[in-house]
Amino acid sequence: MSEAITAQDSLSPTPRPDGEEEELKRIWAKPRGFSIVTAVNNDVIGLLYIGAALLFFLLAGVLALLMRTQLAVGDNTFLSQELYNQIFTVHGTTMMFLFAVPAVEALGVMLLPQMLAARDLPFPRLSAFAVWAYIVGGLVFFSTIFYDLAPSGGWFMYPPLTSSEYSPGNNADFWLLGIGFIEISAIAGAIEIVVGTLRTRPPGMSLDKMPIFAWSMLIFAGMIIFAFPAVILATMLLEFERAFGWPFFIADKGGDALLWQHLFWFFGHPEVYIIFLPAAGLVSMIVPTMARTPLVGYHLIVVALIATGFFSFGLWVHHMFTTGIPALSLAFFSAASMAVAIPSGIQVFSWIATFASAPNGVRITTATLFVLGFLFIFVLGGLTGVMVAMVPFDWQVHDTYFVVAHFHYVLVGGMVFPLFATFYHWTPMLSKNPLSERLGRWVFWLMFLGFNTAFFPMHISGLYGMPRRIWTYPSDMGLDGLNLASTVGAFVFAAGVLLFVIDVLLRFRPGESKQTNPWEAGTLEWLPTDVYCTRSIPHVTSRDPLWDQPDLAKEVTEGRHYLPNAPSGGRETIVTTAIDAKPDYIIQMPGPGWAHVLAAIFTAGFFLLLTIKFVIAAVLSGLAAIIACFVWVWELDPGPSDKIDVGRGIKLDTYRSGPSSHSWWAMIVLMLVAGSLYLSFLFSYLYLWTVSPSVWPSSTDALQSVAWPIGSAVLFLAASAFIRGADYSLALPGSQDWRTPLFLCLAVVSLVAAVALEVWGHWTNGLKPTESSYGAMAYMASILTGQLAVAIALMTILTIARHFAKRLNRLRRVTFDNVALLTHYTVCQGLLGLLVIHGFPRLVI
Repeated sequence: MSEAITAQDSLSPTPRPDGEEEELKRIWAKPRGFSIVTAVNNDVIGLLYIGAALLFFLLAGVLALLMRTQLAVGDNTFLSQELYNQIFTVHGTTMMFLFAVPAVEALGVMLLPQMLAARDLPFPRLSAFAVWAYIVGGLVFFSTIFYDLAPSGGWFMYPPLTSSEYSPGNNADFWLLGIGFIEISAIAGAIEIVVGTLRTRPPGMSLDKMPIFAWSMLIFAGMIIFAFPAVILATMLLEFERAFGWPFFIADKGGDALLWQHLFWFFGHPEVYIIFLPAAGLVSMIVPTMARTPLVGYHLIVVALIATGFFSFGLWVHHMFTTGIPALSLAFFSAASMAVAIPSGIQVFSWIATFASAPNGVRITTATLFVLGFLFIFVLGGLTGVMVAMVPFDWQVHDTYFVVAHFHYVLVGGMVFPLFATFYHWTPMLSKNPLSERLGRWVFWLMFLGFNTAFFPMHISGLYGMPRRIWTYPSDMGLDGLNLASTVGAFVFAAGVLLFVIDVLLRFRPGESKQTNPWEAGTLEWLPTDVYCTRSIPHVTSRDPLWDQPDLAKEVTEGRHYLPNAPSGGRETIVTTAIDAKPDYIIQMPGPGWAHVLAAIFTAGFFLLLTIKFVIAAVLSGLAAIIACFVWVWELDPGPSDKIDVGRGIKLDTYRSGPSSHSWWAMIVLMLVAGSLYLSFLFSYLYLWTVSPSVWPSSTDALQSVAWPIGSAVLFLAASAFIRGADYSLALPGSQDWRTPLFLCLAVVSLVAAVALEVWGHWTNGLKPTESSYGAMAYMASILTGQLAVAIALMTILTIARHFAKRLNRLRRVTFDNVALLTHYTVCQGLLGLLVIHGFPRLVI
């Protein structure tokens, strides 16, 4: 209560001076015409992101209709077997990689700044880069279906079916390099979301006052950081095997095809919850608004979200019950698969309790209908999930359409229906016109009835023995009726989606809404907004500020809270402390530009040209991407200036380095990604040793001399020492001399030399990566550390250029801090790799 009184008393009693709002509009103005592609405003990027994700949803839906037409009756010849397999693979890949995860990440980019009353997320160009890279890479990948270049190994791409022996040509490579690249784009978005959620909340919005959607997006991004590196490593290993013959999955040389399944499903099962958690967060925002009462069990839901994220990483073997793994593992993962239902149940009962506690009844809108449909479908999917978590039952239905039905009930019910509820609920915030409620009810009923007609019969056909992953089946199986019903239901569902698209084309017009808060919601995204987001950044005292602070919208519009102007003359927002959201400093953000767009296009070009073996063109495209990145980041470190007045008697710094800097936080998150990737590699190394110990060295005579790893270790440690020397020289008063760049150069040389010495030691000892999985793993350890060394070398070039441009000193040092952090991490990873590669075999011999 005292906080609220203090906040209210400190408000400016009069409106802000004239001209401030016009200056904000000028600074945050969006580019016009074709230059709109250079925009970095979160509403532009968010709409573009959502639009692209919906496009891929529609394209994948068309492929689904083609498959259902083929399966409508037995012995059908509508599609050939090879084309069906390609359509099946591209459909699943598009839905999982190009629609589901990007769609919820897009909602984070769009809604989080509004819910947090921030002018934008802290790295707007990173968000734009991620979006353009995703669009270019995704469209090129999807287009392979038209040129007979699409992969046909299923969206899960299991080896050995996808090895070069059984899948020659470039088809599988488009999946491996294209999807690996798109996952990198998703990780870039996750870094933005983590730092934005923790550091750009409005003053007063401590963690226990965050909207549930912000909590769900924070956990969503954290799960991406720890789950996606596993599939990135898997794609790297399989591509190296296909391109260079390194036998990671070839049994004759000590590899194991099941390693792919472990890595893929360590990503794949958390991805189900990566998709579900943001959707559940959106439901937790819609339900209290339509019930017009605070959410029941806020703290329990937060705990349930965290628990779901935690449990999800212990479920990947849930997909591998029929692969012959030990009985003890089966028991553990079966129990974990059933336990994850508990936090999901907590959320479901919370939503029901909130509806039940509505003081004046629940407002029934199209969004409400989609939420109710989600509850019905997702609960059914959860019940069948508990069924397939039981090993004996899973053995019977694993390769049947029962699993197809379960899969779609969980994903479509758990994500698509909340997504459509989101469209109808938040469109008034983004469009001059809301979507039609009358048409929306038609959309809901067509989708709800069509979905259940399509997928509920699959439970029965699966129990009758309908196998999945087949392109046709004999008519005498007695399954024609059930399959025809599923096909009819799919077309009814598609009719509902088509009606939604028509409604969007007719009514959606981006711009300021005529209705500020049509649902009378209590959260900050319903504040009056303009191109600069909110007129001023409010001081928050509760979870539902628009309900608990009735005059807040008027105060914000009049500029009576924080940062009602643009004191630095550019784009800026307030950075607050991570726990209790106290004002910390002002972040100065870049505006529109071409560099990040070109970086995304050329980066996508590098991966795609490499796929079709145009090596020289790929290298040139990669160099162009690096140059564009240099241009992009050159202006991102404006340097410190005097404290500026942000309103309400508070003055804040405009620059921070070290642990309080948002850039430092982003580098820490990136290091967590790199660490997750390397831990996945260590798991793979030890796994292959357990399944094929015969290809590992059987005596110390087969190992190289310890002098080689000791030499590498010395060079790694020297790199850290040189970085410490550069840090010391930079801290000196006269830091614009030759010492800092010299130490930086020596650090890079030491890193590169450490990796090169390790590789040379293997080679001179006669170890070849193509001869055994042990050799391939030993060289892969150096590749994973070497790629970090290359990144550090590029960052060092930029840092040295800043030094000679007099943009680097003991105060203006964010660029150097990032180089130092990543260097120290790389040294630790390199030393760990030496210990495992050279110490582990000696330990077990």
